Amino acid sequence: MSKKKKTEPAALEQAVRIIPLGGLEQIGMNITAIEYGDSIVVIDCGLAFPEDDMLGIDLVIPDVTYLEENIDKVKGFVITHGHEDHIGALPYVLQKIKVPVYGTRLTMGIIEHKLAEHSMLSSTKRKVVKFGQTVTLGELKVEFIKTNHSIVDAAALAITSPAGTIIHTGDFKVDYTPVYGDAIDLQRFAELGKKGVLALMCDSTNAERPGYTASEKTVGITIDRLFQEHKRTRIIIATFASNVDRVQQIINSAYKFGRKVVVEGRSMVSIINTATDLGCLDIPDNTLIDIDSLKNYPDEKTVIITTGSQGESMAALSRMADGVHRKITIGPGDTIIFSSNPIPGNEKNVTNVINKLLLKGADVIFQDVHVSGHPCQEEIKLIYNLVQPRYAIPVHGEYRHLIAQSKLAYDLGVPKDHIFVLRSGEVLELNEEDARISGKVTVGEVLVDGIGVGDVGNAVLHDRQHLAASGIVIVSAAVDQASRYICSGPEIYTRGFVYVKEADELMSGANDVVQQTLDKCFTGQGLDLNKMKTNIKDNLGDYFWKKTKRRPMILPIILEV
Repeated sequence: MSKKKKTEPAALEQAVRIIPLGGLEQIGMNITAIEYGDSIVVIDCGLAFPEDDMLGIDLVIPDVTYLEENIDKVKGFVITHGHEDHIGALPYVLQKIKVPVYGTRLTMGIIEHKLAEHSMLSSTKRKVVKFGQTVTLGELKVEFIKTNHSIVDAAALAITSPAGTIIHTGDFKVDYTPVYGDAIDLQRFAELGKKGVLALMCDSTNAERPGYTASEKTVGITIDRLFQEHKRTRIIIATFASNVDRVQQIINSAYKFGRKVVVEGRSMVSIINTATDLGCLDIPDNTLIDIDSLKNYPDEKTVIITTGSQGESMAALSRMADGVHRKITIGPGDTIIFSSNPIPGNEKNVTNVINKLLLKGADVIFQDVHVSGHPCQEEIKLIYNLVQPRYAIPVHGEYRHLIAQSKLAYDLGVPKDHIFVLRSGEVLELNEEDARISGKVTVGEVLVDGIGVGDVGNAVLHDRQHLAASGIVIVSAAVDQASRYICSGPEIYTRGFVYVKEADELMSGANDVVQQTLDKCFTGQGLDLNKMKTNIKDNLGDYFWKKTKRRPMILPIILEV
């Protein structure tokens, strides 16, 4: 009996499609497409920072092939907040997907600065949206809802389609006493919940942590205490450039204790200028001074707010730790405060910077001067109880975080078959009657190296890793094909393999191997230069492995005279 051919299930009628294009297996590169009919709205467009094995890579951005293939449907990007993992890829993606961008005041201010750096400001349509405002994008309507996070003007999004309403929380926390602005608009979440919410896409970053995330204002109390305890030293505080509320509290403490403030680090200066211009940061008169004016004030009357809290090699604090900063020298009279926690993967870099600072005699404080910007379990439960979603779709965080939230949702009464822990590229179709994963689209990582976008792939990375691990050996020779003899060479050069001056015997043997290989090639019929290069690589590779147990990259250069 012949087997029946398996057929794909028919598409759900009047279904909205949720298509995460990144951000579900990692911290960063957040981007999700919401599609209904001929309309696509894209939530966020973030980057990720390169892994340790991505040698030379500056940034990682999402593959937006699906958006390119459906460009006529894409109505715009709606941005939840101004962190790099949510906006960093915009200048690259907007070159291909030329659609409007919607965001709140500070979010758009930061985006505009990035676009200006890429000479894209005049060519990109932008719309500043107020909290409570709704924008219509094709068949989809998007409402911006006030939330709290570690950056001002963060928003959740309510995306309404004929199939139902989807709430995307963005990155958030429930902070009843925010440093700037109003508390999260829980009332609006409840109102939407009463009307009926089809799906909730909720931040999962802290889903493994019980309890509540502390208010940002608690950090201000700690900073005040540290200023009180270190009245006789210069204070240097490293934090995220985008954490405007944290910067505000540092400035408040500095003013309270009569200290002048220097802002150091390109990204820190940029965001503080933007936040000040938009009224999101209140700096008392005569508090900020230029870095060149530091010499005019006693150390104990100054505070330096700097980038580098994640141990970034080129950030200002790392340059201070390495002793190569042009204007600031670290010494025993300095108190250095890390007002952040290491992002997963950055722990080693942060520890290295701390050790270097301690070796210079500085007092380093790196505990209890930070609170998270993400919800712990009780805050996640609160949002679920207010929204009462039909379907739960955990987002933001590593896979273990998504699983942790899925368990919370189940405990709160969401049926197991209504909880979807998606992978990037999976297409989730849903309406009031049903929901299912109906397919997969192209996703992946696009590597940015200098001004090159996508021109460095796995093959190039593999070569870089090979070079970094074992070095390179270059063999050069010139041969006369007609007379069948070596006109010049062979000469052998190495980089990152062995120190030639101390490896005379090894290199002499290598030269003999190349000479014998060339001689053998001359005795055969014809003279195939490609075969000659292959033989040199094989024979010399075997020789080096036997002698050193290493496999350097071997690059033969044979010139025909």
